[in-house]
Formats: sequence, C-alpha cells, structure tokens
Amino acid sequence: MSSSKKPGFSLEDSFLPCLQIGKLLTSTLNLNEILQLIMDKISLLVQADNWSLLLKEEESDHLRFQVAVGIDHKLVKDLRLPPGEGIAGIVAQTGNPLFVTNAETDSRIFREVDKITGFKTTSIICLPLKIHGNILGVIEIVNVDNLKKFKKEKLPVLTILADYAAIAIENSRYLSKIKKMSITDEYTGLYNARYLHEILPALMHQADQGDSPLAVAFIDIDDFKHVVDGYGHLAGSKVLREIGHCILQCLDEHDFLIKYGGDEYVLLLPGCKREKALKIAQKILKKIRSTSYLQEEGVSVNLTTSIGIAIYPDDAPTSKDLLLRADDAMYKVKKSTKNNIGLFRDIQS
Repeated sequence: MSSSKKPGFSLEDSFLPCLQIGKLLTSTLNLNEILQLIMDKISLLVQADNWSLLLKEEESDHLRFQVAVGIDHKLVKDLRLPPGEGIAGIVAQTGNPLFVTNAETDSRIFREVDKITGFKTTSIICLPLKIHGNILGVIEIVNVDNLKKFKKEKLPVLTILADYAAIAIENSRYLSKIKKMSITDEYTGLYNARYLHEILPALMHQADQGDSPLAVAFIDIDDFKHVVDGYGHLAGSKVLREIGHCILQCLDEHDFLIKYGGDEYVLLLPGCKREKALKIAQKILKKIRSTSYLQEEGVSVNLTTSIGIAIYPDDAPTSKDLLLRADDAMYKVKKSTKNNIGLFRDIQS
C-alpha cells in the first residue's frame, strides 16, 4: 500500500501544531516551554538548515537569540543585534517580513553568526513577532528547501505560529511585571516584606541541605524622623533609595536586601558565618555614616544606622524566630549607643 498522502492532507496536517500550541497557551505561562514547543513544531513543519527565535530586549530594543535550532545556542547567546542590523534587525524595526533568496550577495546580511558558528547562509525567511502593533522579536529560518513551495504551502501556518509566539511572549511579560510589582518596594525598587517571607524559608532549607549558616541582619536608620520632619516625605523616600544603594554596594551578588518597612531593611547573607556577617555590617555602617544624602536637592544630610545580626541555625530554629532575634539585637543597639552593631549571641550573654 502506498504511504503517500492525498493532495491537501499535508497542509491540513500542518495546522495541527497550531491547535496544540493554542491549547498550551491556555494552560501555562512558562515562556521558555511555549517558545521551545513553537520552535519544535517549526522544525517538523519546515525543511531548513536552522531556525531561530530572537527577542527584543525591552531596555535597548536590541535582538538576542532566545531559541536556536540547528546551530549551537551557546555560540550566539551573547550576540546582540542593534535595531536595523541584519535581516532580523530590519524586520524587527519595520514589522514587515523579508525573504532573501541569495544571502551571499545581499549586503543587508549580518555575517557575524556565520563567522562564529562556521555556518553558511544562502537564504533567509524572517517573520516579525507582532501583537497590537508592537514588535516583540522575529522568527528567522535559514536555508529553506524549495523557497517557492514553502511560501505557498507553509507560510500561512508559520505566520499563525508567529502570532502564537507573540501572544505567549506578551502574556509572560505581563505576568513577570505583575510578579515583580508584588515583591518590590515601590519607593526604593528593592525587594519587599512579601518577598522576604517567600525567600527566607527557601534559604534556610538551602542552608540545611548544604550544612552552612545563614546570617540575617536588621538595619534601622537612626533618627530618620528628623529627615522627614525637616525635608518632607518625598525627600525621606529619596534618602531611603540612596541608603538602599549604599547598602547594595557593600554586598555580593548572592546576598539579598529587603526594604522591610518604615526606615528598616533586612539583609540575608547565605553561607555567611558570624564573623563574616559582622565584617559586612561594619562595612555598611561605615558606608552609610560617610555618605551625604540629598545632595541633588542642594542640602547635605548625614545619617547613622543601628544593625542587629542573628545566625541560622545557631540563634534560632525558625524564620520567625530568626527575624525576631536579629530585630532584638538591633533594638538593643538603638536603645543604647546607636550607630553600632549588635549580635544576638552577645545580648544573651
């Protein structure tokens, strides 16, 4: 029996990936999962040497390789295409698809990918990922077999897949922004108390798994009420942002700084023993004390801080107790000398 398909069956069959992706879009907002499925379906649909999905970076509008099939993604993941650069950059800038039949002589081609990967580009099909008039990126297919046949039979399906990809990207970005807003302090841009109560148990579990300590520090700005009384709430919020920036300069990339409430911050230091936590706190104390605030407003405000430190698991078995004991150590300083550091172990002895 012949295994050949009836005329028209191939095109109808090609729309099945669209139905599958449509169902997936209603069941998950995992961007990588959706985009990988889309690219997998394209690989089944299109006979080509490689295909890529490039996304615009929201800050710069540069294109970066989100998914690459047929070439080593590691080789191109750090590449950035400026707006209008190469076929992908032109499509991302104009929103119009491009079909290049002779890439070897086309001056618009971005040659860096071939140079890095050792690949030889002969033809390109590039479609925009567009929704509500906003261009989010492009799908680029390289070295398609029988370009004329592709445009007639496969292009309509590929266009639908591009539309699904755009929907997935927009939904995921909205979710990411909403998530970020829910865990971010609106005045300082730092993590907020909601995030603290999410991440602290996870860090404690991580400490248990690695048999390593976790330091928690409460940081309170001394006499901050004088700033608000003297310069107003807006100036007070700006000082809190500036102080947050000062503290961040004293931390490693794996540390967490949380704006807790009022003029308080909480610092989480994974893998940090008591001695190291004390050195970091001393660095913060000195940095805050030596910085002048509100200079852009033509004034110079100087402040000090009181810091309390507790260590998990030595000082407390639970996240609630750990925070309370770091807070207790901080208040002991605040009620005595201010401008100093307290260790929970010391106030117990």
